Amino acid sequence: MDFFEEMQTLGVDVEEGMDRLMGNTALYERMLVKFADMLKETPVTDDFGRENSTEVTESIHALKGAAGNLSIRPLYEAYTEIVNLLRAGEISRAKDEIRKILPVQEKIVNCIRRHELEE
Repeated sequence: MDFFEEMQTLGVDVEEGMDRLMGNTALYERMLVKFADMLKETPVTDDFGRENSTEVTESIHALKGAAGNLSIRPLYEAYTEIVNLLRAGEISRAKDEIRKILPVQEKIVNCIRRHELEE
């Protein structure tokens, strides 16, 4: 299975993501690596409280935008829900959603990193 096929099995709409970049495969691959780098620099975690929930909301909102632009649908949808819950002050429910998406996020990042090493 090649990189894009594996990404599709993880719920990424590769075709839509590449369409946004006018079919530029190399650019799409680079942007996916940058997304994985973003997650390393700003990890999504459930280790926060009400006192820093605004900062967490902003970080996840930025990741949501990047995931949406790259058509990483599972993460985009989860991050959207998490941001909405945080904005509504539902910290506990947001943390539950974060815990649910972390394994999926890890699979996607691992796929990107494996591909990056193969190049």
